[in-house]
Amino acid sequence: MSRFAGKTAFITGGASGMGLGMAHAFAEASMRVVIADLRQDALDAAMAGFSKTDHAVLPVRLDVTDRARWVDAVEEVEAAFGNIHVLMNNAGVGLTGTLETMTYKDWDFSLGVNLGGVINGLTTLLPRMKTHGEGGHILATSSTAGLTAVTGAGMYTAAKFAVTGLMETLAGELQGTNIGVSVFFPGPVSTNLGATTHAVRPAHLQNDVTLPDPISPPAVDTSVFMSKEEVGQRVLRGMERNDLFIFSHPEFSEGIRARNDALMRAIPREPTNDARVAVIRQFGSLLYNPIYDTQADGPGPFRHAAANAAS
Repeated sequence: MSRFAGKTAFITGGASGMGLGMAHAFAEASMRVVIADLRQDALDAAMAGFSKTDHAVLPVRLDVTDRARWVDAVEEVEAAFGNIHVLMNNAGVGLTGTLETMTYKDWDFSLGVNLGGVINGLTTLLPRMKTHGEGGHILATSSTAGLTAVTGAGMYTAAKFAVTGLMETLAGELQGTNIGVSVFFPGPVSTNLGATTHAVRPAHLQNDVTLPDPISPPAVDTSVFMSKEEVGQRVLRGMERNDLFIFSHPEFSEGIRARNDALMRAIPREPTNDARVAVIRQFGSLLYNPIYDTQADGPGPFRHAAANAAS
């Protein structure tokens, strides 16, 4: 999508943090914006801010784990704004702790929102977007933890790695259509993720056992964290350029490179078996996925993160 005016964007987790930053960026690009969120107080606060503008913004109460509510919410939006062109699956929660201490309820809550919410949005809206045929874009918020594992946050890392793979697969399936795909990898951003995680956790998924106190992370200077407004602009730019990968922070390149180098070092150095290669080629992306053929200076539909950082 290179033309945004008059299009409708549906943003989950849109009432605060990065989602709200995206909502402002999309609205300033003359899009009709839906901010979907579970917290009514956050929706009210967000709408109070938008009331000072002439942007077309619609608040929708949505629990992204509730599949029936997804359908009702989308139908409410279609009645108000017409067809939905952009889906931003952004809602997320941040539970951390060692894998040894995580409970089944922790897993169900974290995966239900961070992965299940993305699946529910995709399953609900992709068929509708293909049916209306007007083109659009599907995005999901992963994390830098969706590319490099974070010790002490294995549950979060697992969900975000899954979101990354899901969106890369979707990009391959939609290549050549008029629906773009992007996955967003934010680093440290000024949000209230911790408080939100506690506020939206349902009673039936609260732990009924006493867990060890989590290890406190070292103190960091949060004043250097990226603002939600800058995040919104970076996501908008990535969507405009049809970037598959959208990054917020160039500072994470060293860690990503180290992981990829470790993968390359682990590949056996023995000569390849031509007969085996011929068989493996039949599996397509298991050997080579064309969505990765995206040199920063190449003509392809996708751009490398390097192109993002350079501009």
